[in-house]
Amino acid sequence: MVVLQTILLLILVYYAAKLLLKWLAPRLLNYAMRKTEERFGQQFGNYQDFGQETREEGNTTIYKKPTRKSNPSKKVGEYIDFEEID
Repeated sequence: MVVLQTILLLILVYYAAKLLLKWLAPRLLNYAMRKTEERFGQQFGNYQDFGQETREEGNTTIYKKPTRKSNPSKKVGEYIDFEEID
């Protein structure tokens, strides 16, 4: 009889913990994420706004990468011709 009570108690504790974690885990994760975000905000300040200019709404700015001029006379390496041997 003691073995049966122990098994039933373990099953009850397992399902109770499972339900509690289902309810509690999202709240704990949200709390941890908010705290982490606050710490990063305090550490870096308003770093995102540091290098940005204020732009008027409706204006579009396109930034292009500068083109690199290739040097065709630059020798990259030696050409090796392979032969197939039977």
